[in-house]
Amino acid sequence: MWGVVNEKELINSVDRALDILLLLQDKGKEMGITEISNALGVYKSTIYRTLVTLENKGFVQQNSENGKYWLGLRLYSLGMLIKDKLTIKNLVYPYAKALAEKFKEVVHISILDQNAQDYPKHIIIEKCESQQVLSLTPPIGSSACCHTSAVGKALLAYSKRGYLDKYIGNELPKFTEKTITSWEKLLEELQKIRQEGYAVDDEELELGLTCVAAPILGKDGEAIAALSISGPTARVKSEKFLEIVQAIRDITIQISNIID
Repeated sequence: MWGVVNEKELINSVDRALDILLLLQDKGKEMGITEISNALGVYKSTIYRTLVTLENKGFVQQNSENGKYWLGLRLYSLGMLIKDKLTIKNLVYPYAKALAEKFKEVVHISILDQNAQDYPKHIIIEKCESQQVLSLTPPIGSSACCHTSAVGKALLAYSKRGYLDKYIGNELPKFTEKTITSWEKLLEELQKIRQEGYAVDDEELELGLTCVAAPILGKDGEAIAALSISGPTARVKSEKFLEIVQAIRDITIQISNIID
């Protein structure tokens, strides 16, 4: 009665739809059918039919003025549901809030993006706002390069064995003159982080912005999340720098022991 279903084709269709959603998340902007088609190497007619299906279910929405597509409100609903149920986020949040209040800077809780394509990325699952003004405050749910951030490097330094293998050799985007774009230098940096127990982003993503981060480790010694404190370089790299480092290390070790 229902006809013959080609299982392979059905899986490909779902895979294609997910690729579109992940592409929109990765680019962080509205995209047209031609842009999506070129990025994924899929016929425009196929992209169109997939977008119509996703739009019908509320997973994407079309801008009536320019015809481009963006993530839909259904994803927001799902994301908020997951956000409220994330055990690690609920456990870490009170500590992150205490750090933000103590140093008057923004604190992020991040995890590795297991679906990153070209180079390692991390996803911000929670943040505690600062009373101070910060030039760059990525929103919850956003994905960012690991090699340009303290929290990303902390996650990479304690990542699962073999995680980096699929990325090594791929181009690392450059954002400032201080961005690490050499894999050799990045791997050296990760080794240093493992020795010291914390990571620093010294204006590697944005000039004038400095971050300090440390990993939250599971029983196996691998990072399950990381905490970072971000602020203007003049404030972070001041007389309180060592205090920030010590505080974030103490708190992440304390959380790791609770998890253990």
